[in-house]
Amino acid sequence: MITSDEVLAQFDRAAKRFDFPDPENGYYYAIDSRLHAFRDATRWALVVELVGYSPRAGNVLDVLHCFGNCLTEGEPGYGEGDFLARVDNMYQLEHHAEPERLRGGRPPVVVRGQALDVDAVEGERLEDVFRRLVPEHRDLLLADEVELRHRLPADLPRVLVLEQWWHRDPDRFDQLPSETETFQQLAQVLTTGDVAAYQPTHAPNTHWSYWPESGSL
Repeated sequence: MITSDEVLAQFDRAAKRFDFPDPENGYYYAIDSRLHAFRDATRWALVVELVGYSPRAGNVLDVLHCFGNCLTEGEPGYGEGDFLARVDNMYQLEHHAEPERLRGGRPPVVVRGQALDVDAVEGERLEDVFRRLVPEHRDLLLADEVELRHRLPADLPRVLVLEQWWHRDPDRFDQLPSETETFQQLAQVLTTGDVAAYQPTHAPNTHWSYWPESGSL
């Protein structure tokens, strides 16, 4: 039998290793997010997507944070295969003198083969340019079914998808998932299958504007 304590303990272990999703990650500028919960009578999994612009990686990444008792490969958290680069033409976007700013000529942003026009000006910070892809083009940035399930059993049912949620107290960078209402309730959903156990009382705060320190390192 799955218990919520087991689920929360896995989340907390990942958080202590800095493998739990953090919208205030200093290595990339937050852009978007999505959460997926999966379960059946004996198995559970949670996949949290965080999309951000990483100057070090030189791309917009969708990072898949995967948890569960039935992962088909790897450990809970994220591995090399969980970093999904989204922009195909970074070399056309990066300013030659300041790579984190937009070059002139108003080049389109090509995401997974689709050229997208963005209202931006030369010299604008790239994270601001990429944030304008949301909400219209967010599904191009977020994972498709094959990407999403690459570490999950193919037959594991999805029971809940959250487009936004209250992640943690922005002033508590050390707050563990087990100390938050959201992940306590999600643990109940994952262990019981009762989606009604998710009844948030906090307003969502996963929008990038709540995390001004993201990308600051």
